[in-house]
Amino acid sequence: MKKTADVIIIGGGIVGCASAYYLAKAGVKDIIVLEASRSIGHGGSSRNGGGVRQSGRDVRELPIAMCAVQKFWPSLSDELGVDTEYTRQGNIRMGKTEAHLRKLETLTTNCRNMGLDVRMIDRKEVHAINPYLSDQVIGASFCPTDGHANPLTTTLGYYIRALEKGVRFYTDARVMALEKVRGQVRKVRMEDGAILEADTILLAAGYASRKIMNTVGLEVPMHDEIDCCLVTEMEPKMFPQMLGCADADFYGHQTRHGSFVFGAVAGPEMLMDEDTDTVNFAHAATLGASCRAIEGYVPLLKNAKIVRSWTGWCDCTSDGVCVLGRPEETPGLVLACGFNGHGFGTAPAVGYMMAQTILGEQTLVDLSPLRYERFQEMIG
Repeated sequence: MKKTADVIIIGGGIVGCASAYYLAKAGVKDIIVLEASRSIGHGGSSRNGGGVRQSGRDVRELPIAMCAVQKFWPSLSDELGVDTEYTRQGNIRMGKTEAHLRKLETLTTNCRNMGLDVRMIDRKEVHAINPYLSDQVIGASFCPTDGHANPLTTTLGYYIRALEKGVRFYTDARVMALEKVRGQVRKVRMEDGAILEADTILLAAGYASRKIMNTVGLEVPMHDEIDCCLVTEMEPKMFPQMLGCADADFYGHQTRHGSFVFGAVAGPEMLMDEDTDTVNFAHAATLGASCRAIEGYVPLLKNAKIVRSWTGWCDCTSDGVCVLGRPEETPGLVLACGFNGHGFGTAPAVGYMMAQTILGEQTLVDLSPLRYERFQEMIG
């Protein structure tokens, strides 16, 4: 392993890979990516339901989601030379009760005030757009520019293109601590005792970011949760929209192949050790609950067979949005973590803007609402 670089990126998920690619594309020659597991995109980056949505976002991260949809996703397959399976046919966030509709109305109003094309639709229009939904769905929010994509091909697309541009990736490379040199974060101490050094370090290691940043005195209130996903056998073509629920019972879409990919809240997996491989497969109790929820919204999937399931750890912040940018008290360090299980759709824009941040350029959108210092301001 080479011991020095211009930029060291900790974390080989989609944000780390995208940041590496855009840095290399901008001309940075010496970039190292360190991934603690044995494979790139091992966690939530490739283990999610593939949502590329703007609707339902917190207003602090909505500009990034809109930027990703407008400037990156439409041309990303050509950019990366892979089929990201990006489909933009809208997102239906469904409601079965008046309480659901009130919640969706609030989210919709907030997003419309930020310039997003999203609106509430009644029972009749819901079923006109998607006749396969249960009659229990009495309304929904609908954003026609939302969509979905394939997390695995997209993450590996960024990885392959970064490799082609000379980025060096190391797996089984667990980071233990960061160290300062003359007040600037410059060194990375590895599990085997090796010390690496760079002008800039980007920390994009999911929940592991918290322990690593603690070594230089930073703290982001985060906890880890599991994103559980399942895939059905190939079904007849039904609908192209992304589906979601007011109470987040599940989310998902039908792929071009015909299989359905759904994500759902975790169950007993929450009790498992994050360092074990036992979380690679969803618990039977979680699968059963998820299937009942899905069937309640899409009745024709009642007899669909599940061909595989998987889980991935999500890094969740106390206020529900990510942390992006340079903390004032740690020159040399850039943070990109705390994506709360919905970082896939924003990743192309985030990776691009992390490269801009490292290069000292003005970012495409204002990232100040997501800065590290907001947590100190909450306490103060």
